[in-house]
Amino acid sequence: MAKLEENRIRISVRNLVEFLLRSGDIDNRRKGKKDVDAMAAGARLHRKIQSRMGVGYEAEVSLKTDYIMEDIVICLEGRADGLFVRDQIPMVDEIKGVYWDLEALTEPVAVHRAQAMCYACMALDSGRWKVASQQETVGIQMTYCHLESEEVRRFEERVSAGEVRDYVRHLLEEYAAWGRFLYHHREKRNRSTIGLSFPFSYRPGQRELAVSAYRAMKQQKTLFIQAPTGIGKTMSVLFPAVMALGEGIEDKIFYLTAKTITRTVAKEAMGILREKGLFASSITLTAKEKLCPVAKDGKRPECNPEDCPFAKGHFDRVGRAVFDYIHQRETAGREDILRWSEAYQVCPYEFSLDLSDWMDVVICDYNYVFDPNVQLKRYFADGAGGEYLFLVDEAHNLVERAREMYSAELFKEDFLKVRTLVKPHSPRLAKKLSSCNRILLEMRKESDEALVRESVDAFVLSLTGVYTEMEKFQEDSRALDGNEDFGNFYLAVRHFLNMYERMGKSYCIYTEPSGKDSFMLKLLCVSPAENLSECLAKGNSAVFFSATFLPIRYYKELLCGNSEEYAVYVPSPFDTSKRLLAVGKDVSSRYRRRNSREYEKILDYILAAASGKKGNYLVYFPSYSYMQEVYEAALKRGFSEGPDILVQSFGMTEADREAFLAEFVKSREKSLVAFCVMGGVFSEGIDLQGEKLIGVLVVGTGLSQICTEREILKRWYEEQGKDGFAYAYRYPGMNKVLQAAGRVIRTDTDEGVILLLDDRFLSGEYRRLFPREWADYHVTNYEKLPSLLQDFWLNGRK
Repeated sequence: MAKLEENRIRISVRNLVEFLLRSGDIDNRRKGKKDVDAMAAGARLHRKIQSRMGVGYEAEVSLKTDYIMEDIVICLEGRADGLFVRDQIPMVDEIKGVYWDLEALTEPVAVHRAQAMCYACMALDSGRWKVASQQETVGIQMTYCHLESEEVRRFEERVSAGEVRDYVRHLLEEYAAWGRFLYHHREKRNRSTIGLSFPFSYRPGQRELAVSAYRAMKQQKTLFIQAPTGIGKTMSVLFPAVMALGEGIEDKIFYLTAKTITRTVAKEAMGILREKGLFASSITLTAKEKLCPVAKDGKRPECNPEDCPFAKGHFDRVGRAVFDYIHQRETAGREDILRWSEAYQVCPYEFSLDLSDWMDVVICDYNYVFDPNVQLKRYFADGAGGEYLFLVDEAHNLVERAREMYSAELFKEDFLKVRTLVKPHSPRLAKKLSSCNRILLEMRKESDEALVRESVDAFVLSLTGVYTEMEKFQEDSRALDGNEDFGNFYLAVRHFLNMYERMGKSYCIYTEPSGKDSFMLKLLCVSPAENLSECLAKGNSAVFFSATFLPIRYYKELLCGNSEEYAVYVPSPFDTSKRLLAVGKDVSSRYRRRNSREYEKILDYILAAASGKKGNYLVYFPSYSYMQEVYEAALKRGFSEGPDILVQSFGMTEADREAFLAEFVKSREKSLVAFCVMGGVFSEGIDLQGEKLIGVLVVGTGLSQICTEREILKRWYEEQGKDGFAYAYRYPGMNKVLQAAGRVIRTDTDEGVILLLDDRFLSGEYRRLFPREWADYHVTNYEKLPSLLQDFWLNGRK
């Protein structure tokens, strides 16, 4: 929320007023009022309104003023939409783009008025406005503009300079208690980093990794780190990050992950640093569905005062809950948040977000920073930003996750479904939905295949009318409050319009029928680099790290768009004599070779590996269907002396996954072979050390099935002069292979085998993607494999 410079605390106008002026209930049934400036179209309309204001109107004026509050100084900063003079009176203009019915708006929103008052005060106290006395008049203007019709409604107020200053002084006095906490907390934190040492003996390459990370943070650069599993990447980036925090290089650390297990590792690393003397606060954010006390048995959270007692009066109590917590606790996890929210009767999810404002380290999913629908607006909304450091763990996952975040799709059948819902309550909205449906129907008639389109402007214009009418409908009627189909459709429409505003050369529009009744229109984000860079620009620097960043240029291009960013490669510190890597040259998962004979050969390799030494093995297949074929071949063979076989099933629950992994710790008389799908839930994020896992077999090169989107990606990259097949298929596939292979050899005492079962791994295109430590691979076939395994297990590598 605020940045500290010695005893100066910086806070933005928006954060100040939104923090202090909250009151009443949480109520998500009125989505429109929550999404006042959510649409990207608002920024464009701001500029249009500003350009119409004539000579003398100053747009987007940056203001910054210090206010002394006893032992601390609050530096208030922000950007006024406009400053101008009317009738010789200096005025401030606060512009908001909305989808409301402006006729129904009888007065300005309190938070918007407060923002205007703050900007007026800053213009006075910075000397930008010259007034002779406290009694002299100044003006504030709140301008609301409808984002579709461009209708404008203004509220103007004349106040004395003294009134403005008194109003803002009162806000600052209320905030000062929070500011003093921040000052004393950070002073103690910074002292604790002096002399703090790395908590372990450095492994080979680990010190260089930490030094490189610190250097990037200090220089406010982006860094990519390719380092093997087991080297200690988490501590190697977190330690220099907290040191940089103590030196004032950044203000807050966001540790971003794709999976729960990696968030746990980061939380444990912070605990280790505290044991060594670090004084720093941290919070692990949990999804709303997992925190909500009323969302049980798969129900969606209903955030309104009728369905949730915690929502009623939440904003009246949450300030005290947060203030008490930060004065008593250094860490906040799921159980802590649930206990505290129960005691104070506040929404645990919203409480956790408010707590994050006062924490040094925020451990959370990628979504909270990058997803335009989920990202924390308090940090990353338009005009927001800060001295943030982003540590992005397992960052290879972010490519596909970001594509999904910044793509948008709508289905023709959903327009008909929602039209049926709303017709009894709003014939006008039903009519607008029919208009969109007709346009989609015309598109559907054009082709029975997927079709790339140059433009869908006419549809978007009609869709904007639907969105506007949905906003008005939700303001005027409660007939469909809580209706899941209506709510999901509303969010899908909003996201589609938001993404359409982002459309550029990195997007592709296409339509695709599916069966007789389904028809999809999609905005596909081909390269997410521009959108991700926009988020990263809200902070100072970023460190992306992964065990599988090969080829590094691919990830640089897709994650930040700059292939010249710094990169560090850390070789594996583990003794290669404890690992056997072999490529099977007589098998392949190519589609034309998928037959019973090939499945039998794969099974032979599996049985040979399991016979080489008793233990636990993971076998990764290219698909569920391929896995099932090999499993059925094993059942037909009917061997009684073979290994125990465990098979991953589709749609496993968390309990199912835990039971699956529990099999690896059981003692048994013969080998265990677990069949899994490459790229699935058991491909990464599982840690089976020592005897829990001694072998991994990877069947195939991980290529995705040919589909519309992959082919669009392929063509798009070819048009950019790149290897389209590599970008769309080979690189993502090889990442799955590397992740699967990385499940074995997790520590310096582990021993194990990695078998790559596809002759394509021997081609130059794939060998160039091997990590450096894979240079000692063996080429084998089924006949030679038993002797190769025997030699390894008896004698080790030479």
